[in-house]
Amino acid sequence: MLDATTRSGGTATVLPRTAATELAVATPVALPVVPLGRTARWGRVLLSPWARFSLLVTLLLGAVSTVLLFEPQRLLADGWPPQLSGAAAIVMFAVAYGLCTVAFVPRPILNIAAGALFGSQLGLVSALAGTVLGAGIAFGLGRMLGQDALRPLLRHRWLKSADGQLSRHGFRSMLAARLFPGVPFWAANYCASVSRMGYLPFLLATALGSIPNTAAYAVAGARASSPTSPAFLIAMACIAIPALIGAAVAWRKRHHLRDRPKDGEPACGE
Repeated sequence: MLDATTRSGGTATVLPRTAATELAVATPVALPVVPLGRTARWGRVLLSPWARFSLLVTLLLGAVSTVLLFEPQRLLADGWPPQLSGAAAIVMFAVAYGLCTVAFVPRPILNIAAGALFGSQLGLVSALAGTVLGAGIAFGLGRMLGQDALRPLLRHRWLKSADGQLSRHGFRSMLAARLFPGVPFWAANYCASVSRMGYLPFLLATALGSIPNTAAYAVAGARASSPTSPAFLIAMACIAIPALIGAAVAWRKRHHLRDRPKDGEPACGE
């Protein structure tokens, strides 16, 4: 006895039940359209660019409030906790340094503290590690939470010029910003995050460009007890001279941007 077919004249005939089953499988079934529920609508709102930007502002305000509450500048007066020493102290200071820079604590204070606590060489290592860490955190937060909301606002001539410079020549632009202390650390971080600059060039330029200035402050902090020593005086000169050069370059670029023609306007002499 055959279950699925019967043989007649050498041909196989499919039983009606099997044919009906195959026809049902082959026929597509239209699924009902389910409207977005309240959870999905709230998810869209929470993931919108301005909602993420609001989260970024909230996180930064919380970081600033935490810094004001714990007053990390007391390290300069009270010193590092005695239970932390060696490599653990350097790592902890670098992490605290990075978080403080995200909360807009000025780097010169932190660099001087690193030199005063750990000496010139170890102070440079800890401060440089904290610099890269803080810059990476700020860049990541700005890129994930602020870029989509802020990029449509880049309509001013100066903002568009800065954005184009960072997007096209990210490494050398950030290297120049770190070498000459004319641009605040936090401003450079968040401007770069809003631009199309890559993450790796940003971190590499930050690490290389921050070495001279960070070393000068670390030496100044380590030799602060002897302000007439040659090392302290050289460190102060290394701080003052780049600052003056950076101010002069910024002033010159300011006039250059002011004299540039607006979009659609002819240049002078045309």
